[in-house]
Amino acid sequence: MSKRWTIISYLILVYTCYRCTWAQTQLPEQPTNNLDLEAALPEPRAYVPDSQYLDFVYHNHEELTRFLRATSARYPNLTALYSIGKSIQGRELWVLVVSSSPYEHMIGKPDVKYVGNIHGNEPVGRELLLHLIQYLVSSYDTDQYVKWLLDNTRIHIMPSMNPDGFAVSKEGTCDGGQGRYNARGFDLNRNFPDYFKQNNKRGQPETDAVKDWISKIQFVLSGSLHGGALVASYPYDNTPNASPLGAVFQTYSAAPSLTPDDDVFKHLSLVYAKNHAKMSRGVACKSATPAFENGITNGAAWYPLTGGMQDYQYVWYGCMEVTLEISCCKYPPAYELRKYWEDNQLSMIKFLAEAHRGVQGFVFDNNNNPIERASLKIKGRDVGFQTTKHGEFWRILLPGYYKLEVFAEGYSPREIEFVVVEQHPTLLNVTLSPSKRTEGGSLSPISPLYRPIPGPPPHLYRPPTPGYGGGDSSIFSSITSGLNNLYSNLFG
Repeated sequence: MSKRWTIISYLILVYTCYRCTWAQTQLPEQPTNNLDLEAALPEPRAYVPDSQYLDFVYHNHEELTRFLRATSARYPNLTALYSIGKSIQGRELWVLVVSSSPYEHMIGKPDVKYVGNIHGNEPVGRELLLHLIQYLVSSYDTDQYVKWLLDNTRIHIMPSMNPDGFAVSKEGTCDGGQGRYNARGFDLNRNFPDYFKQNNKRGQPETDAVKDWISKIQFVLSGSLHGGALVASYPYDNTPNASPLGAVFQTYSAAPSLTPDDDVFKHLSLVYAKNHAKMSRGVACKSATPAFENGITNGAAWYPLTGGMQDYQYVWYGCMEVTLEISCCKYPPAYELRKYWEDNQLSMIKFLAEAHRGVQGFVFDNNNNPIERASLKIKGRDVGFQTTKHGEFWRILLPGYYKLEVFAEGYSPREIEFVVVEQHPTLLNVTLSPSKRTEGGSLSPISPLYRPIPGPPPHLYRPPTPGYGGGDSSIFSSITSGLNNLYSNLFG
């Protein structure tokens, strides 16, 4: 009797192991990147720079290039250096990947990024990103939090999007516009396609390079570092205008323009502000500038602008970007850089970790092949996102109950219910079946809800907005543009 039960137990064990092995071959490796693990880790440790490699000074383009190349050579297993293009004056637009898998995308793990110095005379972010690089690579073997972050995330860091503007900026200049623009006099943060209003400004090499970059990499989360204020500003930056006259007075009425993901954007902004040494206090940089409650603001509620980078990335590609204004003085003296690093170090790390919140997964066909560029949206949140060539998707969401709508050309659409919890991301694998064919051989019609919307954005879903793509070439548009430029030169 005992011998027979031993044989039966052995067969059950063998069968169970076979089933586990078979099941694992049917799905991609599931990521271990969860907030539960993150919460169990000790806080990131303070970083003390080694002046042999990097000091708290401003670096010109040649010095910046040497540092990036030297870091990539010293840490070949953690970094990969590439350029997305060149500025008007021929300076490389460098990006350094910092990750335990720097040369290739890690299946099931998100790509995130920071972009600094989009305004050339706001270089604090440029220097902090260099120190962030040094902090990450030098802490990987000794800091558990950093190791977790780099093992589960690919971090793309662009220290300077506007190296030409930086070259003509002057240290110690807190206000004004010298160096703000690129070499042709264009404000790069007013040079992207706009959701609410036709942007007729000619595309610049720097913005064209960024547009091409983000079209090729499915970024989940992004931060753009600026100066001139102390606040985390979230989309939308622009707002629909009922009339040309309203566009002028919109600057002063400061009406919010909220996205369907307003709860998430507020949360992301608060993560940065609350981990910052001062931002969440709502510090007003000058008596003439506003104080921001909890250190965050909706962009349009502060002042509306056309052609901003964060709105473009969100509407066109589903990437959640927050504009981080990190210094009251645009170009403070170099001796203050250490203080800025100490204020922002924890915020910069904790913000990136938020890419591991919400829902993530894969979209397959019936043969377990990944479906590329499947279109998805969270029901009730009409800004969509798409799958990568590996069928992956991510969406940052707060705890709650949601429905995911999935569509791909040639497949029947699906709607899946799921729950997001605080402790870890929800893993969701979706299988789509081919659409049924009619007697004539054509695919059966699909609900209008799932039809791609014509227009520049490649995404399936966009929020309904009055006047999308409309332009206003009147004198009021010029006046509004001038007022916004004056305001942004003074305050951010």
